[in-house]
Amino acid sequence: MYIPAHFAADAAAVQELLARHGAADLITLTEDGLLASMLPFAYEPSAGEHGALLGHVARNNDQWRKPAQGESLAIVRGPDAYVSPSWYAAKAEHGRVVPTWNYVTAHVYGRLVVHDESVWVEDVVRRLTAKHEAARLEDPGQAPAWSVDDAPRAFIEGQLRAIVGLELQITRIEAKAKLSQNRPVTDIPGVVAGLAARGDDRSAQAVEHANDGRTEARREGRHPARSGN
Repeated sequence: MYIPAHFAADAAAVQELLARHGAADLITLTEDGLLASMLPFAYEPSAGEHGALLGHVARNNDQWRKPAQGESLAIVRGPDAYVSPSWYAAKAEHGRVVPTWNYVTAHVYGRLVVHDESVWVEDVVRRLTAKHEAARLEDPGQAPAWSVDDAPRAFIEGQLRAIVGLELQITRIEAKAKLSQNRPVTDIPGVVAGLAARGDDRSAQAVEHANDGRTEARREGRHPARSGN
């Protein structure tokens, strides 16, 4: 992945993305070519040197059956959004502006391990449920949290037999946060306002946070250098 220095995600941003992301695209190279599945993962930072992503697939999914050759890849995404040139103050100043796309993503590489033990698989299901139920409850007006134990045990056991666990033991991560850091600081308020007006609060907050230092410097009368594209 091409990562200009001003779009490189720092370690804290990467940890936040891995801990709070939704689903990711798991891509493996097999003797039959590339295979891909979109899967929710739970991040376990204490597993191995670089942590691990834990998830599961349907037993009928061939991806777990066909051994991965070399590293496997999970593409993890944060907020992403179209950015209109109409939001830039620079449009009114000189008009030399074009559309772009803002996004946060991490390419997580690692060794894929298959787990077909019911205890391991159930633990992952419980982790994923707790993670996403907690995220859901951050919004007001939600129904009470659901737990695996709310369903009949025999039903859960049947569901567990239909899935297989996956562990991506992380070997390296390439992460990028392209959030208008290459734009003049005077363009940032317009981007934040434009995204918020569309109801994309996640993208708006990400842009605001990524440019906090630059906007604060401008308020204090300092002049941070403008990054290249």
